Amino acid sequence: MDILKISHVTKTFGAKKVLNDLSFSVPEHSVFGFIGQNGAGKTTTMKIVLGLLESDQGEIFVNGEKVAFGQNGTNKYIGYLPDVPEFYDFMTPKEYLTMCGQITGMCKDGIAEKTTELLRLVGLDAENKRIKGFSRGMKQRLGIAQALLNSPKLLICDEPTSALDPVGRKEVLDILSSVKEHTTVIFSTHILSDVERICDRIAFLHEGEIAVSGTLEEVKNIRNGESIELEFLAEQDAERFLELYAGGEKTGRAKLLFPKKTERDILGIMECLLQNQIPIVRLERLEPTLEDLFLEVIGK
Repeated sequence: MDILKISHVTKTFGAKKVLNDLSFSVPEHSVFGFIGQNGAGKTTTMKIVLGLLESDQGEIFVNGEKVAFGQNGTNKYIGYLPDVPEFYDFMTPKEYLTMCGQITGMCKDGIAEKTTELLRLVGLDAENKRIKGFSRGMKQRLGIAQALLNSPKLLICDEPTSALDPVGRKEVLDILSSVKEHTTVIFSTHILSDVERICDRIAFLHEGEIAVSGTLEEVKNIRNGESIELEFLAEQDAERFLELYAGGEKTGRAKLLFPKKTERDILGIMECLLQNQIPIVRLERLEPTLEDLFLEVIGK
């Protein structure tokens, strides 16, 4: 079942069409990467899903129920982490989650149990200091705990790792990956290494439309195969081989790249090297990368 379905959504701000007939769906218990450049419309899409922004046309369904602007009926299924979460800095993590539980009408015992569970999950169970003294990464982890407080069917995270250092990014990604057995995660990002690390499915948003979507493997295979990179001992060896074996391009002083090559091409390259007694330092098969595809999508 698809926990989120977006169908033919359009949104215009003045003369600028931010979303243009946008359609995609997110299956349950997956980690879905929503990829796009800054300003591509990712945050706009999420605000429409939350009923905080009105679309010009189209429909959105969360857990089979239609989203309506200005109403929060479908938000009972959603946990949300904005790109820059805000907190009451004078509170401790436990006090903050307790307050959030009270606001949402949870019972006292349920709040205490869930607060303990979530603070342990995000690695803040031993933190009793005020939120004011938290690092950006700690605040992001607390934000995830708050978003999971109501046991949502869908966890939406807007650029959750964009301003974090490598350690903070790893901590947040590990948490998002660990919760997919209990919820569905959709997070927007432009950091492609994060997507490759934890996502099951992805969609590229470009100029308000989904340019590419599918499983991680399906999207990578769009580029039709692996590339072959050769590194030679000397620059003249690379230039000589390029004359003997067509289809490559020079990527470094003594490096050649042969894009979209098959097993047969590899054998042909090795045979040419052997016949002409050209020494190499390295021959490597390079899998298609999201970065390559992303640059193709945005036309760079």
